[in-house]
Amino acid sequence: MKNVQLTETPNKMTIRIYNSLGRTKEDFRPLDPNMVRMYVCGITAYDRCHIGHARSAVVFDVVVRHLRRQGYNVIFIRNFTDIDDKIILRAREEGVTTTKLAEREIRHFTEDMDALGVLPADVEPRATQHIPEIVSLIETLIASGHAYEASGSVYFSVRSFPAYGALSGRNIEELRSGARIAPGEEKRDPLDFALWKASKPGEPEWESPWGKGRPGWHIECSAMAMKYLGPTIDIHGGGLDLIFPHHENEKAQSEAATGRPFVRYWMHNGFVTIRGEKMSKSLGNFVTIREILSAHHPEAIRLFLLSKHYRSPLDYSEELLAESEAALERCYAALADAKKALSSCGERDRPLTDDLNEAASVVESIKERFDLAMADDFNTASAIGHLFEGVRALNRLSQSAVKAPSRRYHRPLTAGVAAIREIAGTLGILSQDPETFLRRKNLDAIARLGMDEAGILAAIERRASARAARDWTTADTVRSELERMGILLQDGPEGTTWTMKRQTQAETQGGQRP
Repeated sequence: MKNVQLTETPNKMTIRIYNSLGRTKEDFRPLDPNMVRMYVCGITAYDRCHIGHARSAVVFDVVVRHLRRQGYNVIFIRNFTDIDDKIILRAREEGVTTTKLAEREIRHFTEDMDALGVLPADVEPRATQHIPEIVSLIETLIASGHAYEASGSVYFSVRSFPAYGALSGRNIEELRSGARIAPGEEKRDPLDFALWKASKPGEPEWESPWGKGRPGWHIECSAMAMKYLGPTIDIHGGGLDLIFPHHENEKAQSEAATGRPFVRYWMHNGFVTIRGEKMSKSLGNFVTIREILSAHHPEAIRLFLLSKHYRSPLDYSEELLAESEAALERCYAALADAKKALSSCGERDRPLTDDLNEAASVVESIKERFDLAMADDFNTASAIGHLFEGVRALNRLSQSAVKAPSRRYHRPLTAGVAAIREIAGTLGILSQDPETFLRRKNLDAIARLGMDEAGILAAIERRASARAARDWTTADTVRSELERMGILLQDGPEGTTWTMKRQTQAETQGGQRP
């Protein structure tokens, strides 16, 4: 292997990344001090994506957002596998072409990602659009003795690459003992894998020096990653299930072709489980992104997906999603309340108590603590905890500012709102106007009660008329009836407003939520 020149990264907080290759955390130092070359394996386009796909997409979306916020220029590539055995089989079942099937599922994926607020990759290449690059890479591997042709197919010779198994931690002899050669294959060794597959009747095919055929699964990612990012990339990501064989094979064929390290930091997110069992299409225990979006706010889904460290398993449950919904609403409410409190600050110079000075210190230092958590292998679980801590402190300041106005609240309230907005942007949440969000939530809530806003406004008007007539019994009865439905009234100088009762802190995970 050739030595790779490392450069220092000045004026940036050092980030530690758990590298799957060495199975340890390492300081992140990209090849270029201001640029990060990042590749994440995308979907095989044959079916609707499930919540497991959403986790991977959201996790690496946050990685990209955080790196950019830290000042890096990130070139982010996420591919589409648009030709594959599964695609061919599904297309036959539906009686459509593989192209039509792949186009449809890529469109569905894009719609799902847009709904979840996942930023598009800088380049989203497709395997079928990179046949020349794939063929060229295979030719290089044949010329260097790492691959061989057999009856129109081309195979990578695993034993020609001594470092095979380093990423997944597997022993080559143990792998060989369980390997088999499938009927129709002409491998020299059961461990060898296909780079190019000779065409079969009725399958899509492309011209190559070895005859008509199509690329294997693993070679496409190497070819596309190296085309857009060069022979060595900084970060390669994907789900835990891709370590072997996909990423192991990518690493072997890429490094065999170039003689250089292919990836400096391998990142893999954990599985989404249901009752402790891995979610997968083959097991039929998956929930599609479309289904979950129909029942939950996209930002609540993101909050749920980021609530555990990305390498840990995440068990799917409606209860946890409901907690995320409640926590998200309380965060938006805190921002809305802070805006109202700012208008109440006034010019009076009333000193803050020690407790409130502590709350001000929390909101003014929240970005640093958030960044420290993210610097520890993108620990979103800890980072979200700091976000909630800032929201609770902001609430204390807002409530006190309304009760005892002082201009000394202005700075911490302003700084707190800005800091919470900024770090929430890294997580891809709290992107909406708080009052608009809360109004929409309120309208959705009363719709579930079989009511509409007109009915509530009519009840408020009936109460106002009763109060004007000094009919306190009727006024109290109207208020009580609304409260039983979870509708709270607030009287103010400009009239009476309404909102839905929010879950208390104790109702949302024992005070750990905001």
